[in-house]
Order: sequence, then structure tokens, then C-alpha cells
Amino acid sequence: MTKMKTTLNFNTNVQLTLSQLTELARKLPLKERMKLASILMEEEKVVTKKELLAKIKEGLDEVKLHKDKKIQLSSLKEFLEDV
Repeated sequence: MTKMKTTLNFNTNVQLTLSQLTELARKLPLKERMKLASILMEEEKVVTKKELLAKIKEGLDEVKLHKDKKIQLSSLKEFLEDV
């Protein structure tokens, strides 16, 4: 026997507070909540302040090493080919 899913599509302008939306999400089965969380996290790649500062420091360290002639940086063309 095939299991059929029913989906109701409708357009509406329902305004919810964050707490109301959270409560609705909590009513979902665990598997569906995890899927929703995964979708939301994929769309918003959050970088913490600590991670951002570490990346900036890493870049500045590379610039200093390049100025001291200790490393050779990629050309813009090489960089764009890698991206």
C-alpha cells in the first residue's frame, strides 16, 4: 500500500511573533524539526565574531609575510581560478 501525503497550499499574510513561530515549530515531529533547523542553518552561514577575527588576523599575517618576502601570494588571476 502506498502512503499518500496531502499538502494544502494557500497564500495568506499571517503575522507571527518569534515566540509564536517557535511554538509552532516545537509542535512538529522531531524529524521535521531537525529538517527545518537544517534548512535554516544552510541558508544562514553564521560566522562568529571569534571566527571572523581569526580569519582577518590570518589574512593580515599573510600580508606581513609577503611584505617580509617570506611567502609569495597568488596573483588575482590564480586566486579567481581557484574560486
